Amino acid sequence: MLFNSYVFIALFLPATLIAYYLVHHHKAKRLAVLAAASFIFYGYWDYRLLPLFTCSILGNWLIALWYAQTLRKSLITGGIVFNLLLIGIFKYADFLADSVAWVAAIERTPWGIVLPLGISFFTFQQISFLADLKKNPENFRPLGEYALYVSFFPQLIAGPIVRSSEIMAQYDLDPVRPGFYERLSKGTMLFIIGLMKKVLVADPLASIASPLFDRAAQSGSILFCDAWLASINYTVQLYFDFSGYSDMAVGLGLLFGYQLPYNFNIPYISKSISEFWLRWHMTLSRFLRDYLYIPMGGSRYGLTRQMVVLFITMFLAGLWHGAGWTYAVFGVMHGLALCINHLWRRSGCRLPAPLAWLVFMSFFITSLAVFRSADIATAMVMVRSMYGLDGLTMASIGGYNEGLLIAGVLIAMVGPTSQDVVTQKLRPHPALAVAFSLAAIYTVLTIGNHGYSEFIYFQF
Repeated sequence: MLFNSYVFIALFLPATLIAYYLVHHHKAKRLAVLAAASFIFYGYWDYRLLPLFTCSILGNWLIALWYAQTLRKSLITGGIVFNLLLIGIFKYADFLADSVAWVAAIERTPWGIVLPLGISFFTFQQISFLADLKKNPENFRPLGEYALYVSFFPQLIAGPIVRSSEIMAQYDLDPVRPGFYERLSKGTMLFIIGLMKKVLVADPLASIASPLFDRAAQSGSILFCDAWLASINYTVQLYFDFSGYSDMAVGLGLLFGYQLPYNFNIPYISKSISEFWLRWHMTLSRFLRDYLYIPMGGSRYGLTRQMVVLFITMFLAGLWHGAGWTYAVFGVMHGLALCINHLWRRSGCRLPAPLAWLVFMSFFITSLAVFRSADIATAMVMVRSMYGLDGLTMASIGGYNEGLLIAGVLIAMVGPTSQDVVTQKLRPHPALAVAFSLAAIYTVLTIGNHGYSEFIYFQF
C-alpha cells in the first residue's frame, strides 16, 4: 500500500485514525489498533510475505526475552547473525550466486526469491534494538510493543530508521494530550508537503530521467548533454521522492501522536562528502556510525585503520541499497571519497566554498548516475558520456520541463526544509488552511489523472 494511493488516503488512513482515537485513552488497545493496521498495511502488498515478517519479529523478540532473562551476550550476537542471514538469503542470495557463476563462466537459472517489502529497514531496526538492549537490558519491552516498534506503518517501508528509545518512550503518552491539535495540523501539513513533493515534482522528473537511462541501457550510447540531463533530473527526483516519503512518514507519526526523527537537512548545499552524509538520510548515517563504523574501530586505532573502516562502512552501505554491482560501486565511490575528504582536511587544505560545492556535486551526480543505471555496462556508458569520452555533442531531447527542474534545484539547494516550514515558519491562519486544502485537492486529482508510482526506496 502506497502513501500516494487512493486506497491509503481515502480508506486506510481515515479508518485507522478513527479506530485509534476511539480507544486513545487505553494504551493496550490503541497500540493493538496500530499494530493490527500496520500488519494489514504490510500484507496489502503481498499477504504471502506476512509469515516471514511475523517470524522475523517473533524470533527477534524471543532472543531479546532470552537475553533479558540471562544476560548472555552471545544471544545478541546470534540475533544479529539471524537478521543478517534473513536479509542475506532474501536479498542477496541470487546476486551472490550470479556473481560466482559469472566468475566461473557458467550459466545458472535464478532462484527467483521474492524480496520482502522493506526488509532492509525493518531488519536494521531489529539489529539496532538488539544492540541497544545489550547495553541497557532494562529496555526490553513486551511482545505487543516490540511488534509495533518494528511494524509501525508510517516508517516501515522506507524509514526513517527509528531507535527503540525514540519511539517506545512515547507509547505511554495519550495522543490526546496538550498540543493535540497542533500535532494534527502539523502532521497533516507535512503529509501534504510530502505528497506534493512526490506527485508534483519527483514523478514528473522521473518521466524525463527514466527514458534517458533506458536509452543508455538499450542502445549502449547517450549524448553528452542527455547524460547530464538524465543524471541531474534523477538527482533532484531522488531528493524529492525520498524526502517526500520521509515528510509523509513524520507527518503520519504526528497524526498518531508520535514524533519520528527527521531524515533530511538540505543535503544539496553540502560542500563536502562528509557534510553531505550528515544531512542526507540522517537516520541511516547514524546507524552506520553507531552500529558499524564505531564498533569496527572508528578513529580509535590510527589513520590507516580509520580509512579501512570508512571504506568498508560505505561499501556495505552501498550494497545495503540493493543487490547489484552498481550499488556496490556507488558504495566504493563514496567510501573512497570519504577517505580522500578526511585526508584533505587533515592536510589543512581548503577550497573556496563555491568550488568545494561544485566539486562535491559533480562527484555526487556522477555517483547517482552509477546508482541509477541498470548495470555496470550502462553505468560506464553514462559516465563516459558525462565526461566527454564519447564526444561532446550538445543536442538534447528537448521538450522537458525546464521550469520544474529549475524550481526543484532551487528548493533543494536553498531550502528551507519541510520541517522548518511547518514547525517554525507557518502560523495558524484560516487562509493557510484553505491553501493547504486546495493544494491537497489538486495533488490528489493529479494522482487520478496520472496514476501513482512506487517510491524509489519502496523495495530496498
